[in-house]
Amino acid sequence: MIRICIVEDQTLVRQGLRSMLALAGDMTVVAEAENGEQALVTVPDACPDVLLLDYRMPRLDGLGVLRALAERAQAHGTPLVPTLILTTFDDDELLLSAVQLGAKGYLLKDVDLPVLLQAIRTVAGGGRWLQPTLTDQVQRGLDELRPQREDETEIRILLTSREQEVLRLIAGGFNNREIAGLTTTTEGTIKGYVSNILSKLGVRDRTRAVLKAVECRLL
Repeated sequence: MIRICIVEDQTLVRQGLRSMLALAGDMTVVAEAENGEQALVTVPDACPDVLLLDYRMPRLDGLGVLRALAERAQAHGTPLVPTLILTTFDDDELLLSAVQLGAKGYLLKDVDLPVLLQAIRTVAGGGRWLQPTLTDQVQRGLDELRPQREDETEIRILLTSREQEVLRLIAGGFNNREIAGLTTTTEGTIKGYVSNILSKLGVRDRTRAVLKAVECRLL
């Protein structure tokens, strides 16, 4: 049974999450907190397997909670509870900040129940689930590129809305067949989109495409 703690300031959202998780069969909500300060007491006491942490909250936001929990875990020589950041904002800077602080997952609040459950199971099992998603390989590439591009002029490259969607899924590690299924189109069509993306970004492979897109603030 996966033990979950929900930190969310909106009562209806907390109740909704609790009700949805009860449908999973292999999950149970062991604790809740309605603001960041309360979370700093509730989470250590509950010792959950997964923490669902709202980003925008009164008193202390999600990143503040995550930072405090990470510092406490380091001081005690214990691992940080696997954390899924929940937000209504599709923000790449927030994603990177959360990852750097130790978050294992990032989800928009409008995700479907199957996606939420899969994300929780993935994080509880030691994996990572980020939406919008960056793979470990892409994250390492970003860390390597960051010092090199500090003085570079920001580049804007125009992609169509569908190409941007495909690029975001590529960043999540999905292959052409999986992207075709998610976008309800054919694998051949996706191959065409990928070819266009590589050409427009001036790169030769998918990983470099994602790195270039993040560098140019296209994701």
